[in-house]
Amino acid sequence: MNLAAATNESLAHTSNVLIYSSMAVYTLAFFAHIAEWVFGSRSKVGRTAAALSTSPAKASAAPAVKAQAGGTAVLERPEVITRNAAGTRDVPDGPGAAGGTFKGDLYGRIAVSLTVVAFLVEAGGVLTRALSVQRAPWANMYEFSITFSTVAVGSYLVLLALKKNVRWIGLPLVTTVLLDLGIAVTTLYTDSDQLVPALHSYWLWIHVSTAILCGAVFYLGAVGTVLYLFRDSYENKLASGGTPGKFAASVMERLPAAASLDKFSYRINAAVFPLWTFTIIAGAIWAGDAWGRYWGWDPKEVWSFITWVAYAAYLHARATAGWKGRKAAYLALVAFACWLFNYYGVNIFVSGLHSYAGV
Repeated sequence: MNLAAATNESLAHTSNVLIYSSMAVYTLAFFAHIAEWVFGSRSKVGRTAAALSTSPAKASAAPAVKAQAGGTAVLERPEVITRNAAGTRDVPDGPGAAGGTFKGDLYGRIAVSLTVVAFLVEAGGVLTRALSVQRAPWANMYEFSITFSTVAVGSYLVLLALKKNVRWIGLPLVTTVLLDLGIAVTTLYTDSDQLVPALHSYWLWIHVSTAILCGAVFYLGAVGTVLYLFRDSYENKLASGGTPGKFAASVMERLPAAASLDKFSYRINAAVFPLWTFTIIAGAIWAGDAWGRYWGWDPKEVWSFITWVAYAAYLHARATAGWKGRKAAYLALVAFACWLFNYYGVNIFVSGLHSYAGV
């Protein structure tokens, strides 16, 4: 074995070690997020939930809660209003997973810090994988998966750095990343190898990287959409005079309001949709260079277009038909389901020109 081959093998081994190490740190972040939610539920969230089922006047009179850390106020609880005088909803965002408490917030900050560490370790694993084969690290499903989860976490951390109220994504995101990496290292793993001739193109860097970024951001939008559906059901139950269970009240009341979640999902999907359009165009150009035609109704091409149509229909309905709320949410989830099938379903169950990379 020559020196170059030995170096590449060492880098591949290092990549595997880093990916497994990131999974260990993500696991710690997962438990820290659980602690954030648990200790947050021991705060005045229960009292807030009780206020939600009473009159708006009582709800608006809910006292603020401040947590002190060395004499510095770090949190302040917003007032809670379920309906305005006209009988329509006017619900502000909840205090977050920490429940407005210092202890809950401390565990949340620990969870975010661990997530940052895990992200850096996983990014190192992706980078060393690329160095081991001297190409883009997304030529098969294993590489796509580890890169996808890295980009998803990176997108979440960017939103946090921009001071966006998105820490509620932390627990479902870390859970999904652990599942994604677990499937990647057990079922999808492929040894480092060189590319087939069709993939030797700079379009691999352009087309696949944008597809990964779009999928990661679409995923964040899908998380917001799912949580919106739960929160909207919770608010509907309160508005109709129902009494949610203690667990539902504790969890749902700490999330952003349904309107905020709906707006978040819409903005995320709308922001990344033009990039998904570019992804399809870039794929068509690459197909023209590699196969001599821009479009050939290959299963991957078809499902990429179906995904585009589904998101276009969602955005069109929001913009022209005035669709908001649950109808739009269902359409957004259908669109994301198309993206998931395009990745997992087409790659595993359907044969086509894009099957050269295997799993």
